[in-house]
Amino acid sequence: MNTQNDQALKPSREQIIYANLLIIGVWAGIFILVTTYAIYLTEILPPHVELSMIPKVWGKGVDEFLEITHSPHGWGWVSLLGKGDFLNYLGFVLLAMMTIICYLVLVRGYVRQKNWIFLAIAILEIIVLSVAASGILGSGGH
Repeated sequence: MNTQNDQALKPSREQIIYANLLIIGVWAGIFILVTTYAIYLTEILPPHVELSMIPKVWGKGVDEFLEITHSPHGWGWVSLLGKGDFLNYLGFVLLAMMTIICYLVLVRGYVRQKNWIFLAIAILEIIVLSVAASGILGSGGH
């Protein structure tokens, strides 16, 4: 009985892979954020919004900010990755995508274990997160 309890407390192979991927992804995201912020501050790549303009638009609402700075809405930032101030979005995207990436590992494990309920939950979670990030429904953070 004691052996069964010990076995039940051990993480599965997929949980270990999930945790390892998450830690690698988080550290990679932080590294990308620090690197791209340095590129922005040193103006190695020119910014879309000049540094001197930031204090002038800081307190504006989103719509007014976008209009004044001629910044894109939604996924339009992808076209501005060559600009120093939009390059740092790559780090944010990686950090945001880590949950989906890690859930894909769980999906593989649940298929192998034939754990259909958890498989369905993981797939639904991936779908919900993907739809929310896509902006298809016209709501959300962008």
